[in-house]
Amino acid sequence: MIVILASNNAHKVEEVGQILAPLGIQVRPLRDFPEVPEPPEEQETFEGNALQKARFVFERTGQACVADDSGLCVDALGGAPGVHSKRFSPEALAATNNALLLARLSGVEDRRARFVCALALVTDRGAWAVRGTVEGRIGLGLTGEGGFGYDPLFWPDEVPGRSMAQLSADEKNAISHRGRAFRQLPGLLGAHPTEGATAQ
Repeated sequence: MIVILASNNAHKVEEVGQILAPLGIQVRPLRDFPEVPEPPEEQETFEGNALQKARFVFERTGQACVADDSGLCVDALGGAPGVHSKRFSPEALAATNNALLLARLSGVEDRRARFVCALALVTDRGAWAVRGTVEGRIGLGLTGEGGFGYDPLFWPDEVPGRSMAQLSADEKNAISHRGRAFRQLPGLLGAHPTEGATAQ
């Protein structure tokens, strides 16, 4: 089965492809549809943003579309950066986002945090959203060369002694918020079959 992934983020497209391939689902990235502009993200919740992006692409292609909105929620910052994770710093770059997060947590002992991923599916039958999370804490500095975004700062509870950026792709996908959200997609598609999803 093939669905559109409403994203131009190369890292995300690769990661989602790795998660869904064993489940028999292929994704077509948004770059395959140059006539479709970048979907808006104007909502105040992860689910709201994911649904907005998926609906935006579905309305312009007529094909089943999935979208996610993911972010890092830090307890000591009242859940920030949350839905603004990608644009936490004025530069909206991973390096500056991470630097700002470390600065905001300077001297803070409570470093509990979680990654959240809301996955939305929009088809000719309707729209649905599910969520995946992974608990952990924010480290004192960048550790590891893998992953992307906040991964070098996030130490997942389920893999003690390593940051998310030190995990292999398979290890990360097994516990990640995005992995947990996207592994629910076959159940959504099975419960809500659609003519907009292309069967192979």
